[in-house]
Amino acid sequence: MTHRVDFLVVGAGILGLALARELRARHPEARLAVVDKEPAPGRHQSGRNSGVVHAGLYYPEGSLKARVCVEGARAMRAYCEERGLPLDRVGKVIVPARAADDPQLDLLLRRAQANGARAELLDEAGLRALEPEARSATGRALWSPDTAVIDSQAVLERLVAELEASGVAFHWGAPIHELASIRRTARAGQEAFSYGHLFNAAGLHAEQVAQACGVGARYAVLPFKGLYYKLDPGSGLRFNHLVYPVPDLNVPFLGVHVTRKVSGEVYLGPTAIPAFGREQYRGLASVGPAEAAAIAWRLLGHYVEGKQGFRAYAHAEGGRFLKGRFAAAARALVPRLEARHLLPSDKVGIRAQLVDRTRRELVMDFVVERGEHSTHLLNAVSPAFTSAFAFARLALDEKGAA
Repeated sequence: MTHRVDFLVVGAGILGLALARELRARHPEARLAVVDKEPAPGRHQSGRNSGVVHAGLYYPEGSLKARVCVEGARAMRAYCEERGLPLDRVGKVIVPARAADDPQLDLLLRRAQANGARAELLDEAGLRALEPEARSATGRALWSPDTAVIDSQAVLERLVAELEASGVAFHWGAPIHELASIRRTARAGQEAFSYGHLFNAAGLHAEQVAQACGVGARYAVLPFKGLYYKLDPGSGLRFNHLVYPVPDLNVPFLGVHVTRKVSGEVYLGPTAIPAFGREQYRGLASVGPAEAAAIAWRLLGHYVEGKQGFRAYAHAEGGRFLKGRFAAAARALVPRLEARHLLPSDKVGIRAQLVDRTRRELVMDFVVERGEHSTHLLNAVSPAFTSAFAFARLALDEKGAA
């Protein structure tokens, strides 16, 4: 049997669900299906993130991230509040771990102002009043009052329930294994589809789906593993807000930071350690030799060229696989933290970081690629969860027909 649909969404992470929600709002009578290779939503990036709703401080004016993060954050907070889902408007302080990082505070403030995000520079007394455990190498910090934390899984499950109630058909355990974009047909698991337009929000596998549709050939994925530790509740450390370092803005990672969950638990992380498989959460069982070799070759190329400060970053980040080095990075923000305060955590994520094989660079922004009858959301890494509702609207607005 072939399912004939107007819109086929590939991927039931936050972006796939946001796309389905926006499509349903615009086309109430359309036949709409969502396929995912997993048995439930958000089994990868969307369900393994830190739950932070970012405020929009980091992104250059005019970038896609800047265009959708602030609006997306407002929409995500409103979605949670209207439905009674967990939301904590906890706020965030950003501190320089080294004196050399201090000028970046002024740059981040300018970006926040350009993007319409609230932010305020703090002196040492202001930082101490807000977050006594945090340390700034220069006494200055940046305060983001609108950063919040949510329960990501609760949001995903509520979206699925609402979409199902609106008539959206979900097909679980249905990996895409055949696409004929000219004929507009697809096979996912045991199901066959004939579609009017395909929307690709496949996350870790999005560039593969795009290339099967004949677009995005210049891109590949370089996966990075995010490891976390849980703070021992008996450590004596108490955090009022999230604590982040000033990031290295040459690379798309935010560094080891302190996150307080809506449950009150505190986690430190994540790392950004290269992974040798898109789903290499534990061990090597999920790593294929061909994929591992291709990833290793890309890593070597980036390391040798050293563009975007990648070599220096790799030296700093690679050691954080070791608990002592991880604790040292966190201690630069929180001086009273000791390695014994870090408890093992099963929280592990993989970031589907896109690389541009033509320019041989890490891609810093979201990417939208379009085929004749398809739209592909690539490099949907942080702040993709925050931005999802606004990103979906942008993708449909710029497509025109949807």
